Amino acid sequence: MNTAFWALVRKDLRLFFSDRRAVVVGLLVPIICGSFFGYLFGGRKGETEVSRMLVLVIDQDQSDVSAAIVARLSADKNLAVKPSTLEAAQVAVRKGKATVAIAIPKGFGAAAGRALFYSGATKPELRVLYDPSHAMESGMVQGILSGAVMQSVSGEMFSGKGGREMVNQSLAEIDAAKDMPGADKKVMRDLLGSVQALNQQQDRAQTAGQPQPATGMSMPYETRAEAVTSGSGIQYNGYAHSFGGMGIQFILFMGLDVGIRLLLLRKSGLWQRLRAAPLSRSVLLGSRAVSAAMIAAFIMLVLFAFARLVFGVRIQGSLLGFLGICAAFSLMTAAFGLMVAALGKTVEATRGISIMVTLIMVMLGGAWVPAFIFPRWLQKATLVVPTRWAMDGLDAMTWRGLDVSAALPPIAVLLLFTAAFGMVAVTRFRWEADG
Repeated sequence: MNTAFWALVRKDLRLFFSDRRAVVVGLLVPIICGSFFGYLFGGRKGETEVSRMLVLVIDQDQSDVSAAIVARLSADKNLAVKPSTLEAAQVAVRKGKATVAIAIPKGFGAAAGRALFYSGATKPELRVLYDPSHAMESGMVQGILSGAVMQSVSGEMFSGKGGREMVNQSLAEIDAAKDMPGADKKVMRDLLGSVQALNQQQDRAQTAGQPQPATGMSMPYETRAEAVTSGSGIQYNGYAHSFGGMGIQFILFMGLDVGIRLLLLRKSGLWQRLRAAPLSRSVLLGSRAVSAAMIAAFIMLVLFAFARLVFGVRIQGSLLGFLGICAAFSLMTAAFGLMVAALGKTVEATRGISIMVTLIMVMLGGAWVPAFIFPRWLQKATLVVPTRWAMDGLDAMTWRGLDVSAALPPIAVLLLFTAAFGMVAVTRFRWEADG
């Protein structure tokens, strides 16, 4: 039995490697896709170009405040700011040529300065036009815009020419106001009087030739972002995730192909003839599963060897855990292929349904984009998908750098899926050709 079993395994391996073009394509396509997605999601930190987001600015105010806002936006490393008109900006955003456009209306600087001191004053509006397919980027731009507006308006009010005129005018209006309570008048006089005294002090210093630093409100803090990876000085490598995801996707397609080939063999009646030989069902199906698992493991190891040599992907965690996850996923893929053959009726219908199921598994498993991007409820729901456990396990053993204990739950879950798929395949497989 053992001799027959391994003879069937060797036969399947020879058939796979004899088609050199199929082997090359089966390795080249996931390598290309993994390289592309890895580059999009950051690659090796420090080696990818930061793509600036195009932001169009329509400055209808043409004031010192609006000029300062545009200057601060232009200084941000994430934005590529270009002047525009309202009509041209609307067309550009609608066509997807620009992500966000910001319109600064006429009179914005003066109105914003007044609203800075008076809570009851009418607040001017900044019009933000954005591409709805880039809502996340629009939120980031609006956050940057808030800081730029606050610094520009407060700087002008505390030290600019417009601020001096506004303070003097506001003091006169407060003195003339008859409906304002006396206590409120005193508070506002003290506040604006202090600003006026500061402006006068700066004027005297400038007359004496003493440079004065710009005043105004600014962010009262700075952030220091630290990426938490497998160790100090070890940077995140996006290629580790992308090659794992593409490996999982194309290995599943390979498993699907195994199932389709079995359907073709059953349709031709070959399996029925093999059953006439002194070979048990477990030997025939088991040999097919082992050969498919060996091919899957080969593909995964070649992909990560390429990623290691070209993109510096390392197994920062447990090598034993990494090999265990690759082996468990390879077995699960083989069992998945057998289940496809067992449940399928016609080749055409089975191919379409199984491709759809495979793509859904890949998508929900986080192979295309990391699972942390999913909504919270979807992150929990995808725990019933085997590809999610495979992706989490590969991430844990590569860039996260976790020990072998982190590989045990994914391995256990993948083996459970292997047993379930294998049980369905063995109990439902039909040996007779479909009539």
